[in-house]
Amino acid sequence: MRIAEVIGTVTLSRPHASLAGFRFVIGVPATRKSLLEGTASDAEELVIYDDLGAGEGARIAFSESGEAAAPFFPEKKPIDAYCACLIDTLNLTSES
Repeated sequence: MRIAEVIGTVTLSRPHASLAGFRFVIGVPATRKSLLEGTASDAEELVIYDDLGAGEGARIAFSESGEAAAPFFPEKKPIDAYCACLIDTLNLTSES
């Protein structure tokens, strides 16, 4: 599981039938360094399935790959990243 900051939403003009009515957000994955320093990450943006209502600027935890589709088993959905939780507070300590 990784952490990302939501920077926007995605609009599909014609979604896959199994995804009709669902929502996608664009997230920038954070690195440990960017989280510790409070700086923006320079990672590549991802499209993430979201059914929790993450808004722009929110921090989320997301899973990728096979784990992203696991919440829908046995139904199959073409999803590569899944928003697993909204992060209210994040406490990090620097490495010793």
